[in-house]
Amino acid sequence: MSHDALGDARPFIESRGFGGHVTPGQRPAILVVDLARGFTDTRFAIGANLDDVVAANVRLLAAARARDVPVFFFTAAYRPDFKDAGLVPQKQPGCKVLLIGSDAVEIDPRLAPRDNEPVIVKKAPSAFFGTNLDTMLRAAGVDTLIVTGVSTSACVRTTAVDGFSHGFPVLVPRECCGDRDPRAHDANLYDIQAKIGEVISLDEAVTYLRTLSGDNRDPAA
Repeated sequence: MSHDALGDARPFIESRGFGGHVTPGQRPAILVVDLARGFTDTRFAIGANLDDVVAANVRLLAAARARDVPVFFFTAAYRPDFKDAGLVPQKQPGCKVLLIGSDAVEIDPRLAPRDNEPVIVKKAPSAFFGTNLDTMLRAAGVDTLIVTGVSTSACVRTTAVDGFSHGFPVLVPRECCGDRDPRAHDANLYDIQAKIGEVISLDEAVTYLRTLSGDNRDPAA
């Protein structure tokens, strides 16, 4: 797998003891973070044109589903009184559109979650914080995470950090993530590669999925 995120800085980073590589396992799961309509539909105040990111995820999901790889979707959603939102309304007032049951928190229909692919509501940036994600991953025998979604600088990065902290090799396909600021996108991919996981291309992610044995379903199912 290529590691282009570090670019010309690789010799310096590696000389300081960073930028090592982790080896993915044979039972990955896909974590699709916040690719909900509120973020992918420009009719919403916090929305942006993420058509390329959504298309990249569609391709990744097709490869994952062909190998029975578990897929978990995440959406941020809050009560109308925002008593479950912590500091989000203060720091990110635009996210007040993300109300439980509203169109804004529905996963982008182009990704079409299947019946066996949970859509998990979260209240904080990381998909791990305040959810039972770690328990679900362990129960499914998952040994590697492929993290996608938005934004690269917040929810994707924090999910990658927490996945790393829980002991999972983390892969982040660059085309499958997006950010409102390209500089933030690039800087966070750089830092993920240096300290957290493996930033790879969509082609590399698809190739990896295609090399799997073909039955990655929950062994307890």
